[in-house]
Amino acid sequence: MIRINLLPHREEKRQAQKRQMGVIAGGVVILGVLTVLLGYTVIAKMIGDQKGTNDYFKGEIAKLNDQIQEIKALKEKTNALLDRKKVVEDLQANRSESVHLLDQLVRQLPEGIYLKAVKQTGKVINIQGYAQSNARVSTLMRNLEASPWLEAPDLVEIKSVTVNNLRANEFSLNVKLSGPQKSEPATSAKPKDKKP
Repeated sequence: MIRINLLPHREEKRQAQKRQMGVIAGGVVILGVLTVLLGYTVIAKMIGDQKGTNDYFKGEIAKLNDQIQEIKALKEKTNALLDRKKVVEDLQANRSESVHLLDQLVRQLPEGIYLKAVKQTGKVINIQGYAQSNARVSTLMRNLEASPWLEAPDLVEIKSVTVNNLRANEFSLNVKLSGPQKSEPATSAKPKDKKP
């Protein structure tokens, strides 16, 4: 038997397709919103993790900067202490020089010469004074050359002046401070006669 449907089946079919399309569109929209929310959540978590990492690195950098400042301060203190140590060592090594210098000046100073200033700059000694004559200055220079603690006297200036209504020669000379001349090693003793 043949069945004839007189109901508006096409209209129902269209309505069913519309409903089906609405459900699919709603599902796609929901899926899209869920995907966006999931992506936003993942990205927000990654950003939060990166911020945490950045904050950690900033804290570590601050600690390292503090340590660098402490190291710089320690280096400055170390350098200051080394400079002080060097000054003390230099003073310790040179403390007898002034004694020898004054001793040698007294020993080598001929009569008729009066000193007015003695100034040391490193190893160079500048001697200023008055002499009764140029010959006395020459004698002083020879005596200084012969000294074991002084060497290379060099006359800077000599001029005629009047001191207390007396004619004198004002002089200035430089001499180098040196250690005592090391004595020559003693000659070896004569070999003993060997008995046959």
